[in-house]
Amino acid sequence: MEMRRKLTNSLRPLVETLPEDLRIALLAAFALDEAARKPFYQERVRWAATTLERDDRTVRRRIDDGIEQIAAMAVAAARPHSPSPYPSRSWHTEELRVSLALDQPEAEVFEIRRVVADADEISELDLALTLTTTANSGASVSAADLEVDVFHGGVLTKREMESSDRVGLALRLPAPLRRGQRHEIALRFRARLREPHYVCVPRHPCELFDLHVRFRDQVPEKIVKLEKAFQNDTRDRFPRGTALTADDAGEVHVQFRHLAPGFAYGVRWQPDPHGLE
Repeated sequence: MEMRRKLTNSLRPLVETLPEDLRIALLAAFALDEAARKPFYQERVRWAATTLERDDRTVRRRIDDGIEQIAAMAVAAARPHSPSPYPSRSWHTEELRVSLALDQPEAEVFEIRRVVADADEISELDLALTLTTTANSGASVSAADLEVDVFHGGVLTKREMESSDRVGLALRLPAPLRRGQRHEIALRFRARLREPHYVCVPRHPCELFDLHVRFRDQVPEKIVKLEKAFQNDTRDRFPRGTALTADDAGEVHVQFRHLAPGFAYGVRWQPDPHGLE
């Protein structure tokens, strides 16, 4: 019993930091929730599946994903003098501030990003933007669908498709960065959003992501905050997340800290049948 108590006290703080679906899956897997303390593992999986309104196979995948995440957090917490839970060998984003205007003929994004070199001779930043399409839309994406303007901080040297909907960008810096050196860039993007969401899926660690979304006169009925979500889940027409309310200017503002590379952070809204997409 004492061993179980110590294990529970160690696991619960890590599990509580996870997104809701992973948190519920692991509370069931480790029987950390009173309602999930069932004698057989399959019974606990079934409880989580019912709670999340998912099938058992999906819950098992969530359990595996959650275990990987808390293992990574436990290792990072034990590493001495680690400034970030997600250390980088090349560069990381210290601050990313984005303003998305949806009241324009095409969605327009202003991005100001401050990066920090985690090694010497960092001369280029690899960036990307995903123009997500639905699986059954039949739509295709090309690099020409994304307009990019560099306001300051470097020269765009490459723009090419990395996948069916992700445009990869290479930005050459004015001068190579030394380890610990900071640099700021400002970009503007224009594109037609094919899915009603805007998320950051960082390749490199990101300490702060600050996002303003302006709907103005076409505020959707439902807006949710997506945090540490799986990228495929951002396409869900009924996403799980914290409900957001637009202010009197028709805007929402969200902030995220210590973003985990490979996960999605941002905002999704319910499609408006009268024109907002």
